[in-house]
Amino acid sequence: MTAASAPTTVTVALEQLDVVGARPAANRALALTRVRAAFEAGADVVALPELAISGYVVDPGLAASVAEPVDGPTHDAMRALARQYDGLVVYGFCERAGADLFNTVVAVDGNGIALHYRKLHLFDEELGVYAPGDLGLPVVETRWGNLGVCICYDLRFVEVLRALSLRGADLVIAPAAWVGGFDRTVPHAGATRHVDSVLAQANLDQVAVVAVSQVAGASHGGPATLGGSVACDAYGELLAGPLSRTEADSALVTVDLAAVRGAQHRSATIRPREDRRTDVYSLAYGGDSW
Repeated sequence: MTAASAPTTVTVALEQLDVVGARPAANRALALTRVRAAFEAGADVVALPELAISGYVVDPGLAASVAEPVDGPTHDAMRALARQYDGLVVYGFCERAGADLFNTVVAVDGNGIALHYRKLHLFDEELGVYAPGDLGLPVVETRWGNLGVCICYDLRFVEVLRALSLRGADLVIAPAAWVGGFDRTVPHAGATRHVDSVLAQANLDQVAVVAVSQVAGASHGGPATLGGSVACDAYGELLAGPLSRTEADSALVTVDLAAVRGAQHRSATIRPREDRRTDVYSLAYGGDSW
């Protein structure tokens, strides 16, 4: 596909799942059903939560029992759907790599793994289960723009979205299992402070963000996952959400890639990227700096 014929928009499905910990077969079946429905509804890209297949497991033995390799059964099933519908699926799972377990997200298209990411910033009890991410912050060129990913707690570190945006990401998908513990209080309904962070950073970094959380984990004896998934444009304006705080939910949004790139020039004299004082400060990543 040439640049001239590449789509200027991407339709993304947010599939907020009610995931049960340590039941990978049931979670996988649910995820595949929701992915198929999202593609049938017109999605180009389907985004699932963090640890959507394994469930949010923070017991080392239990996590080891539900882990799978990056090219395991979930990959094979998602690849088949992505190939059938000519789309892309982004999902989280517990990855086994040698003796290590990782909190991992992959983007899979009909050819296989397009992007592989391991969570950099482990949250709370995750520190006793998962190895720290070692694949950096990848950005991949796709048919639907330049895609980056991060996971949940990563969004609380402003360098993450800034680095992804400066490296060329148009759209960042952030699978999550949002819980309390970082903020002093958590609202009972509506947007959480996680959402405040996403909207502000999307605007400041001129990147569209889709953040898809698990929900209702406490009803299965797991953590009280908060739901409230959102999608926003590169001005931090909501495209969808917050989704339900208590139940499984979904949404379909269209991201205008030209508008994302245009957000870097808000007027003749307001140019957020060019206005950065790189003579005074910079962000370094992988030997490059901006």
